[in-house]
Amino acid sequence: MAKLIDGWEVVIGLEIHTQLQTKTKIFSGSSTEFGQDPNTQASLVDLAMPGVLPVLNQAVVDLAVRFGLGIDAYIDQASVFARKNYFYPDSPKGYQISQMDNPIVGLGHVDIQLEDGSVKRIGVTRAHLEEDAGKSIHGAVAGMTGIDLNRACTPLLEIVSEPDMRSVEEAVAYVKTIHTLVRWLGISDGNMAEGSFRCDCNVSLRRPGNEFGTRCELKNINSFRFIEQAINVEIERQMDILENGGSIKQETRLFDPVKMETRSMRSKEEANDYRYFPDPDLLPVIITDEQIERIRAELPELPVARRARFVSEHQLSEYDSHVLTLSREMADFYEAVVVAAGGAKQAKLAANWVMGEFSAALNKASLELQNSPVSAEQLGGMVARIVDNTISGKIAKQVFGFMWDEGKTADEIIAEKGLKQETDTGAIEAIIKEVLAANEKMVEEFKAGKEKAFNGLVGQVMKASKGKANPAQVNELMKKLIS
Repeated sequence: MAKLIDGWEVVIGLEIHTQLQTKTKIFSGSSTEFGQDPNTQASLVDLAMPGVLPVLNQAVVDLAVRFGLGIDAYIDQASVFARKNYFYPDSPKGYQISQMDNPIVGLGHVDIQLEDGSVKRIGVTRAHLEEDAGKSIHGAVAGMTGIDLNRACTPLLEIVSEPDMRSVEEAVAYVKTIHTLVRWLGISDGNMAEGSFRCDCNVSLRRPGNEFGTRCELKNINSFRFIEQAINVEIERQMDILENGGSIKQETRLFDPVKMETRSMRSKEEANDYRYFPDPDLLPVIITDEQIERIRAELPELPVARRARFVSEHQLSEYDSHVLTLSREMADFYEAVVVAAGGAKQAKLAANWVMGEFSAALNKASLELQNSPVSAEQLGGMVARIVDNTISGKIAKQVFGFMWDEGKTADEIIAEKGLKQETDTGAIEAIIKEVLAANEKMVEEFKAGKEKAFNGLVGQVMKASKGKANPAQVNELMKKLIS
């Protein structure tokens, strides 16, 4: 049952624009490389100058099909491009080449996992190919707006959801799921800061059981945090209007994260306002069965399947499996650690280290996984030394710190720093006897039933051994000697 806010049900649908990871644009040979000087990557084709014709980039079609297969969607094997007519300064053509009646990807779905562990299926209405517009640059020249057309004609896949989300939490979970998927499939780098992945949020309110309310579109939001904030702000705005007897006007709005408000940009256009018609310069896109099967065969194991495998084969919890599959890179890294640690029997210990000390070190150093100074093989090798009792879990933290700083293997660090765990029973017994003799009061307290006293004695032994005594042996021998 949907959660209500002061008696109102929130209805959310999302349109995600993801830039496809191709070297050249959708209809021209211009480079898509980010960060180049303004207007150095816009060809005559991108600007639709007289006498030029667009030519469809085959790689763009393959990537769209790849996404469709990834969400178990219908693939339209005869899709068409249309001209979507509108006039903005950053669109010199006066139209955008997009898809209307026959999108390349039809009905599909994704499953999102919420914070309480529950899973909800969100429908995907369509995913269609289109070209991006240029970019307006404000403030570069005082009192003027500049136009950079480098981004014009960059290939986009617009992923349109059903209005199936009923909370901000569900909306953010859906965006994160799609973000993970497009990167996992290798169709987009998903770089939100560079505009490679951005979202339009359609938000409306209704009383439970009523028809959908009038929606407003929040345009071009490029961070998970801003998506959450923008939807919350818009919910409050619409609720205030409705509860005071007003009505919602269908419009496109912009979110201002500084003022924490949404403001009107323009009235929301309907499809007929864009005067769509088939692009006369582009033939229908025909996709063969062989092409679809070739792309299907190239698909990696999808996040949902890998999560299920981690649960069944590695005996991980749903939560651990979810965290380890937030990116394909992390999932691959974890599996390499498991192999180096000795196989599936060490999967849980490997997961703890990947999600714990290793991820914390990455975050602290602000490093991406691929730039880690500790490889999966090195981390797995260290976990193997915990398993065979060469080092304890506590010593392992020291070893990991040295590995991170020096780039050496666990075996090299253990040998150089003298960090091998003490497992000789006679040596440990000698330390315990010294500790017991020096702490007779704590011994009596333990015999009287105070468990904390025993823990204190163990701590003294570990301190005396400089952390090298095997903790399990210390506990066993301590109890034996006291009794």
